[in-house]
Amino acid sequence: MNGKKSGKDSSGTIALNRKARHDFFVEDRFEAGLALQGWEVKSIRDGRVQLNESYILIKNGEAWLFGVHITPLTSASTHIKADPTRNRKLLLHRRELDKLIGAVERKGYALVPLAMYWKNGMAKLDVALARGKQSQDKRATEKARDWEREKGRLLRNR
Repeated sequence: MNGKKSGKDSSGTIALNRKARHDFFVEDRFEAGLALQGWEVKSIRDGRVQLNESYILIKNGEAWLFGVHITPLTSASTHIKADPTRNRKLLLHRRELDKLIGAVERKGYALVPLAMYWKNGMAKLDVALARGKQSQDKRATEKARDWEREKGRLLRNR
């Protein structure tokens, strides 16, 4: 690999879920591994991942990733029928899982995937413990972002 990171860009980031920060208040973040098949790793290395409509659910004390679309390469596997939207298990420590389960079931938080990236040759997922925004919160965030942009323009033009 000549010391270069693979994926779409040089930072190691594979895919981002930009919609997540618009729809949720991020309270806490966790790093999770992914249980992947061989063809999925090859497709991820080629940057064929979409996190836009993805979400995380807790089932039987385990975290599962739903809705991630990994487009299979035509040359990746000939003996396995690839399912691009299959459910993938998240690999977390038991303490982290217990904390997430408690927050989701008792406090009403949601688990949201923020980004997928490479770390030491392994695909990792940035998982957020988040609260949903209401429409007035989204408007306030947009207004603050517009004001910051306008302020930057005014200071630049001075």
